[in-house]
Amino acid sequence: MRVVIRNAHLVDKDGDHGKADLYLDKGLIQGRDLGGPCDLELDASGHLVTPAFVELHAQFRDPGFEVKEDLQSGLSAACAGGFGTVVSMPNTDPAIDDPALITSLQNRAKAAGQARLKPAAALSRRLEGQKLSDFAALQAAGAVMVTDGDLPVKDAHLMRRACEYAGELDLLIQTHSEDTKLAQKGVMNEGRMSQRLGLPGQPASAEAIAVYRNCELALMTGARVHIAQVSTKRSMEIIEWFKEKGALVTAEVTPHHLLLTDESMALFNPYFKVSPPLRTSEDVEYLRKALQKGSIDNISTAHAPHTRADKEFDLLLAPSGMANLEIAFPLLYSELVQNKILHLETLLSALQEGPANVMKWSAPSLKEGSPADITIIDLETPRAVQPHQFKTKAKYSAWEGQMLKGWPIATFIDGKLAFQR
Repeated sequence: MRVVIRNAHLVDKDGDHGKADLYLDKGLIQGRDLGGPCDLELDASGHLVTPAFVELHAQFRDPGFEVKEDLQSGLSAACAGGFGTVVSMPNTDPAIDDPALITSLQNRAKAAGQARLKPAAALSRRLEGQKLSDFAALQAAGAVMVTDGDLPVKDAHLMRRACEYAGELDLLIQTHSEDTKLAQKGVMNEGRMSQRLGLPGQPASAEAIAVYRNCELALMTGARVHIAQVSTKRSMEIIEWFKEKGALVTAEVTPHHLLLTDESMALFNPYFKVSPPLRTSEDVEYLRKALQKGSIDNISTAHAPHTRADKEFDLLLAPSGMANLEIAFPLLYSELVQNKILHLETLLSALQEGPANVMKWSAPSLKEGSPADITIIDLETPRAVQPHQFKTKAKYSAWEGQMLKGWPIATFIDGKLAFQR
């Protein structure tokens, strides 16, 4: 199918290309201002046209927890958020530790006709942190990284062996860095706010200590280790130091850790309960600066859908996580770009070129011959966050009712219209 996106304001990793008619054909970008008949024509006047985003950390709960999310709803939510490629976490039932499960996920995702799925495989068998999975077999089946998702690898020796094995395969390890003995059952950041609210807290050191260990093992073994969901200034300082030493470590940050502080917990609203927890304004400020200067490699939503019933338990019992795939870009654009805290080019890079570089993939581009994964974004029209209209099954949000700009209004995957607002 041949498609033309007319009057497109084209921006990609190579810069601002001005306005042109962009042509898509046979799943690829055909070129600009070509003319000729098309099967579909869209007018993008006044809108930004850019490569679809890349997500390296999403929980789709499938198989086993489809009441929270499944491949169809999760990949549809990704398209609604402007994402063209998504790495799914292996925290399912059964855990994704078998090559057959990787194959099944890929086949079902392809049939869904939404965002491209790139499955991550379990680092340890059954996510138990006892024995390594068969990395080589999982990679051969299509796994793009190994990780135990939001479960930290507690055993340092197991983590060392994982780094050595993955290093031989040039396979990325993504890790949730948390010393669980220090974190205990904390439901928020340990500090002034937790003391004031009388809630059990997690010290920032619980993250920093684990980050140091994982970075040290990356340096020791030469493995590529991706530190997921960095939330503190201290953790980021450690990562920056190890990068200077030559460790092959990369780091991601989430929208909520860039936008919210532990002050949000004063509402006692479980929607703000995440892992790692929301930190202080000093941490948020440092992470923003690290993103702007390039120390942080990418932004991931850490999409973690739950049922509303689960999320509305008492704060001590409610599960952690936010479902932010559909509103990540509007949130970050409205709060950071429009308030001149972050450049638009930096935000786009953190969602496109940054994650691609982490994975050693070709960076998303609007060049002729590139995959036709495109999102069209309305930067001007304010729209309210309306969770009941979400594609995800998690139809609730900490930002419900907030007026935001920067909404994706159409997403093409492989040259086919997968979403239109």
